[in-house]
Amino acid sequence: MAEILCRVIWLAPLVMLGMLAARAPAADGASPAPERWTPERARQWADKTPWLVGSNFIPSTAINELEMWQADTFDLAAIDRELGWAQQLGFNSVRVFLHNIPWDEDSAGFLDRIDKFLAVAQKHRIGAVFVLFDSCWDPHPRPGKQREPKLGLHNSGWVQCPGADVLHDPAATAKLEGYVKGVVGRFKDDPRVNLWDVYNEPDNTNDSSYGRDNLKQEPADKLELTLPLLLNAFAWARQAGATQPLTSAVWHDDWSEGAKLKPIPRAQLDNSDVISFHVYADLPATHERVESLRHYHRPLVCTEYMARPTGSTFASILPYLRQERVAAYNWGFVAGKTNTIYPWDSWQKTYTAEPKIWFHDIFRPDGTPFDPREMETIKGITGG
Repeated sequence: MAEILCRVIWLAPLVMLGMLAARAPAADGASPAPERWTPERARQWADKTPWLVGSNFIPSTAINELEMWQADTFDLAAIDRELGWAQQLGFNSVRVFLHNIPWDEDSAGFLDRIDKFLAVAQKHRIGAVFVLFDSCWDPHPRPGKQREPKLGLHNSGWVQCPGADVLHDPAATAKLEGYVKGVVGRFKDDPRVNLWDVYNEPDNTNDSSYGRDNLKQEPADKLELTLPLLLNAFAWARQAGATQPLTSAVWHDDWSEGAKLKPIPRAQLDNSDVISFHVYADLPATHERVESLRHYHRPLVCTEYMARPTGSTFASILPYLRQERVAAYNWGFVAGKTNTIYPWDSWQKTYTAEPKIWFHDIFRPDGTPFDPREMETIKGITGG
């Protein structure tokens, strides 16, 4: 308990300094970052934006963000084919993870590939939510050829952005400013971009996978290193002139009014133009989570849901999110190298055959659905 208390006390001034830094002039004399949207501006954005519904998307041919975006493995044909299936479902947006390594290796080429992705998505009448940073899964990303999937293991090759080595190197972390401002600055006025999700689950220490006692690959001071980057990511995206809303999703603990939030979720909620969250639970629990965020008086975006064995299904959750006009992005689209048809506990249990009930994902690689009834359910809600 003493250790936890000391950590919270140590982090508190960092939060305040980060808030002030977002409003102060940049060290190079650049203009200060614009402030967070007011609730009124956020509601105006929501009023003119259709109900956003779609999926977290990575082509079935990629195991992670690097294999999706690196020049040698960028598979535009698969993206085109699979986004066509998304259009048939009535999806109008997809959430897609980026990575700093392709930017570091060839920024012009990376931006060109993002533009090509957006062009294909637009052809299918689909927009994009781009995720800039991510704290989930393998903390040691490496460029080049990515490893092959491990049979039956959920997200066996997904990598964090940035890696642990970057978090520990102030010079490397400083370079991330160029990545954020370069990507956001290029697409800051692009109507094909719906939102910028600046950091996915920044306080996730992957305790059931890479953070387990027998692995200990996660930095012990990860949260202390991640909080300043989270605050900077918001500031850099604003300085880049983003005209789309910025967000970062809370995903655990209590978010209700009066709750004693930890520093990272507090920073997420205090800096997001629209409030986003993750929930993989049944309808009563999902309803409770949505209501716990109403006191922010901002549009709500559920950037992750749908894990069939937990009770988070399309039939149970999607009608409610539509009714409440909460933007909705399920996890997983086409079963492929990510192996997300297998559950999270595949890191503790061995799965040697396809599960009878898929954890995530909708389609097989050939375009046939896991459950045709789900297709009709989704289309009935989206009008697809």
